[in-house]
Amino acid sequence: MIIDVIASALLLIGCLLALVAGIGLLRFSDVLTRLHAATKPQSLGLVLILVAIALRAPDKSSITILTLVGVFALMTAPVSAHMIGRAAFRFNKVDRSTLTRDDLS
Repeated sequence: MIIDVIASALLLIGCLLALVAGIGLLRFSDVLTRLHAATKPQSLGLVLILVAIALRAPDKSSITILTLVGVFALMTAPVSAHMIGRAAFRFNKVDRSTLTRDDLS
């Protein structure tokens, strides 16, 4: 009973974070701020959803697969965001006047 409530809460919070990430992608104006919306709440939302699924998993062997999915997502999201930001910076798609610190110029 208590596991169901915890899993439901984690699932709801994870879904809300994924929704916030989607709204942020639509509402933010430039590439760098959109990267934050695409990686930070989305990654945390995915981890919360995976934990909720692991709590309700009928067999414990699926927890290994869920852990691998979470680790893979947490490893690839920052790297892909970094590469997208770097490409945007190199092709002058970033408004440099909004940067407080510019280490690449």
